[in-house]
Amino acid sequence: MIEQIKKLIAGGENQHVEFKKAKNDFPNDAFESICAFLNTDGGTLILGVEDDGTVIGVNPKSIDQIKTKFVTSINNPELLNPVIYLNINDIEYEGKTILYIIVPNASNVYRYKSRIYKRNHESDSDITDIAEEVAKLYLLTDNSYSENQIFPYLPVEELRTDLIAKVKKIAKINNASNDWSDLDTKEFLRRNKLYRRNYTTNQEGVTLAGVLLFGTDEQIASVVPSFKFELAKCVDNPERYDDRITLQTNLIDCLEQASAFIEKHLPSPFYLEGTQRIDLRNNIFREIIANMLVHKEYSGAEPTKLIIKKNEIIAENSNKPHIRGFITLQNTENFSKNPNIVKIFRAMGYVEDFGTGIPKLFKYCNAYTGFDPVIEDGNIFHITVKHEFFSSTQKSDTVGTKMTQLSDTVGTKVLQSKNQKRVMEFCIIPKTAVEILEYLGLKSKNNVLRRVINPLLEQGLLVRTIPEKANSSKQKYVVNTQEESND
Repeated sequence: MIEQIKKLIAGGENQHVEFKKAKNDFPNDAFESICAFLNTDGGTLILGVEDDGTVIGVNPKSIDQIKTKFVTSINNPELLNPVIYLNINDIEYEGKTILYIIVPNASNVYRYKSRIYKRNHESDSDITDIAEEVAKLYLLTDNSYSENQIFPYLPVEELRTDLIAKVKKIAKINNASNDWSDLDTKEFLRRNKLYRRNYTTNQEGVTLAGVLLFGTDEQIASVVPSFKFELAKCVDNPERYDDRITLQTNLIDCLEQASAFIEKHLPSPFYLEGTQRIDLRNNIFREIIANMLVHKEYSGAEPTKLIIKKNEIIAENSNKPHIRGFITLQNTENFSKNPNIVKIFRAMGYVEDFGTGIPKLFKYCNAYTGFDPVIEDGNIFHITVKHEFFSSTQKSDTVGTKMTQLSDTVGTKVLQSKNQKRVMEFCIIPKTAVEILEYLGLKSKNNVLRRVINPLLEQGLLVRTIPEKANSSKQKYVVNTQEESND
């Protein structure tokens, strides 16, 4: 990120870059710039830099105070309205500390202290009293996100009220202070910007987001005929599908049906995070599927796809890029491409809180597959998750055959056999003795070796990754997929 900031500073102030001194305090006029960026094309606000690009830095002792003022102010609707979540970050630049805030182009018209600002080259213009400019701004924001498109002739009473009731119920369970329960359908939609007025045409109605979330299949097919979510497994034969479904329904049912497809075709190994069991598969792919749905550009004709291949899983959909390029832990930013859809999904617990989704995805993907996900933001949003679940059909068949060799007897042998079966499932990917110990939830490494791992080694069901050094500190154990075992 430091290289990007250097380029911005070198390029000077412009339509998308604003400098502020902010030596000891967050300057109030910086909120005008934030408001203007939100209402125009987005931009980057850099604190600790003179207007001419001279880096003076921010007083390190004032950083916490500056950040606190910023966070408090953007969460105060009497100052900036509507409320928005933005990150303020600090970096070292030529021995000085500077702060920067990346501001997106928003889907709503923003006001700072009840005034409307718009970016004009390197300045912020107050257009509140210029009716024509305000009307243009409302028109632009209505069109900047396809989710805001209005359908004035779609009757509210024909939406899926059962889905709205479901959302209200789950939101209340997740947050006791949620107050949607007592709202009628139209007020619920208004509250969540799913029923809006177009201030240029004076028409009002259900938005595209509202139809996608709560419409019937017929309404969705009429409003967004290109919307398809295709899921497929293509492992045994690369030229044909082992299984395939195409979803053309509301986003809530899409998420649940797509998740069921994943559960059908991918393993769910036991995984402990501290003392809590985590379902890695569901955590990873519920996040991926939900994000594919809430961040999709619905004006695009390309279908949303999730394909399980032999050594990778690919997810992609049409997109309005925010970063352009690969998304990493270092450059990820909180940015909702369809914020009104995101709000409903977040209330239901379908997507993570701000700032936690991408880090969790990297963390859990690595634990699940041994690989980091590859995420690319462009006109097509693309996620690749490499894996070794189906490295060969022989491996899959052999694991199943060998697992049936384990006998279920009585007494202590029953527990031993169950642990052996669990280890066979767990060690499709090589694991250390400590990882196996944590997976089984046991305490004694020696007992695990003696009662579980060694018997599997003796039967030829497991093999060591470093056979010549049985006691190596780097030793791992993996399912033996050779046709001939050591029985």
